[in-house]
Amino acid sequence: MRFKLLLSLLMLSVSVHAAQRPVSLDVGGGTLYGTELLPDGGGKVPVVLLHAGSGPTDRDGNSKLLPGPNDSLRMVAEALARRGIASVRYDKRGIAASALPVWKEQDLRLDDYIGDATAWLRKLRADPRFSRVVMAGHSEGAQIAAEACRQAPADACVLIAGAGHPLDDILRDQLKPKMPPPLFDQSERILAALKQGKTVDDVPQGLMMLYHPSVQPYLISSLRHDPRTAIAALSMPVLILQGTSDIQVAASEAQTLAAAAPRAKLVVVEGMNHLLKVVGSDEALQMKSYGSPELPVAPQLIDALSTFVKAPTAGK
Repeated sequence: MRFKLLLSLLMLSVSVHAAQRPVSLDVGGGTLYGTELLPDGGGKVPVVLLHAGSGPTDRDGNSKLLPGPNDSLRMVAEALARRGIASVRYDKRGIAASALPVWKEQDLRLDDYIGDATAWLRKLRADPRFSRVVMAGHSEGAQIAAEACRQAPADACVLIAGAGHPLDDILRDQLKPKMPPPLFDQSERILAALKQGKTVDDVPQGLMMLYHPSVQPYLISSLRHDPRTAIAALSMPVLILQGTSDIQVAASEAQTLAAAAPRAKLVVVEGMNHLLKVVGSDEALQMKSYGSPELPVAPQLIDALSTFVKAPTAGK
């Protein structure tokens, strides 16, 4: 029995990876590199453009800031392929295979990522193999997805574990309970300057990881965007996906997004964390998920996502 199970898993893996191929897109003086995954069979299929979260997170959902790989976005892509849905996921400019010398951290802006996603959506729209183009962004990628879908001909938009408030509000809520008042006051001073579009030279050592000089231009560009404004402007079908065990983005953020876009569909996955794995209230499992690819992505997430992508209204 065990041999048959292992053989079945091996065949499934081979089947999924047989339709995988590298893809690339020239943008802004450089090239972005990604992976296309097509389901078995012929005919036109829907395609989902997957966008990773913040920082050095690659196309598979992995980050060098985490203790190990989790492969969350790769698992989502493979699960979609088994449901007859194609996908493209890519490394953002400056990250992993797209880490070209032309793109230095001090030159990156949120608007660059939005423009890149828009260019990918246009490329997919022009591809005759695809019947429908849907964008799905995770974490900060949710904000990017919403902004890109305002500019490109996507059929639908999916926000997964996305924030509902602007970056300064989120930082304020996260930092205040954890910082001594004098350091928090310094953070407020820096945020106020960045909000006005001004960089700050005198950053206390205790805040240097968050506000180091090379990242400040990116923060300034991010502070100009409000996810509530972005989602409210979308006329296409929108799906908001959020887990109840997410320790990075509170479930209330999804409610905030839903309030800004009353026509959007909100699906809350019980026990799912920020990495899209079902961990419930198990703290050990929560921590393990951040450094191990052993846990699968939540089946409820795949069910909701694939149903939404295939729904006739997602193309209208």
